[in-house]
Amino acid sequence: MTTSSSTKAVLFHELGGPDVLRVEEVTLPAPGPGEVLFRVEAIGLNRAEALFRAGTYYYRPTLPGSRLGYEAAGVVEAVGDGVTAYRPGDPVMAAANFDFGVHGVYGERVLLPEASVVPRPAGVDAVTSAAVWLTYSTAYGALVETAGLAPGDHVVITGASSGVGTAAIQTALRLGAIPIATTRGEAKRQQLLELGAAHVVTTDSEDVVKEVRRFTGGKGAEVAFDGIGGPGFATLGDALAPGGTAVLYGTLDRRPIELSLNWPQTVHTYANGVLTGSEDFRRRVSAFIGSGLAGGTLAPVIGETFHGLESMPDAHRLMESNTHMGKIVVRLG
Repeated sequence: MTTSSSTKAVLFHELGGPDVLRVEEVTLPAPGPGEVLFRVEAIGLNRAEALFRAGTYYYRPTLPGSRLGYEAAGVVEAVGDGVTAYRPGDPVMAAANFDFGVHGVYGERVLLPEASVVPRPAGVDAVTSAAVWLTYSTAYGALVETAGLAPGDHVVITGASSGVGTAAIQTALRLGAIPIATTRGEAKRQQLLELGAAHVVTTDSEDVVKEVRRFTGGKGAEVAFDGIGGPGFATLGDALAPGGTAVLYGTLDRRPIELSLNWPQTVHTYANGVLTGSEDFRRRVSAFIGSGLAGGTLAPVIGETFHGLESMPDAHRLMESNTHMGKIVVRLG
């Protein structure tokens, strides 16, 4: 019978910058009914975690002693009563459909509900696995199941050098769509072109609407995929073709969101945690990611890999610097 034990985890006791993150010993109970305990091998960082740590995410941490982290890959150590899909030794990932103040995966071992665990793609290492689930499930859920992106469609992807942005470029290409990437300056233009962006708009020096319409022969894009929000969301709507669709999945710009008057158009707000709460959706995303990795059409861009929980403040500093491209991963062991 598995009993409670201690493990190391990253906690924070006050809101603030990366320096509030602390590695501490915590007690981990034995898995109860419907729960899975797994040893973490790698952790993928997400912008939401920096916002949560600073108190600017859409829900707030309970202090002191909040957990943190959405995304991790590891190996099952034990399961609770009623769990039939997993057994010790199975490689798994966190499904990022939970309150990470409670179930945060920044730790050596984590305990999650079975519905918050998904199998790792066959033959894929832990670092790669830690970089795929949230980014590709967001891109797939927003572009395919929400916006209905189709072959030949143009899609504008903001923040295209981020983990979700790079996943969206690959997802669009896999669908036969045409990705138009936006980034602030010139530094990442060539990398985005090499990743497969058909066109790159530098928002600090170029007019998004003018560039999108020029590239699409005047008609505009069928879809816009935005993780920024604020007044710039209206600009994306102005760049759409008549009847186009804009999907907002993040609010890095905390100013009020403005809507375009370039009607008709459809606007969606997208919550990945809601979709990944569905077993059917998790099954479809797992198949999409697994087949894409196996066939080489999906390959997560990993900007940098850190080592050990103690490196988490430095990893957060890099994430907030916006100088990297793709996903930041912290490897354990």
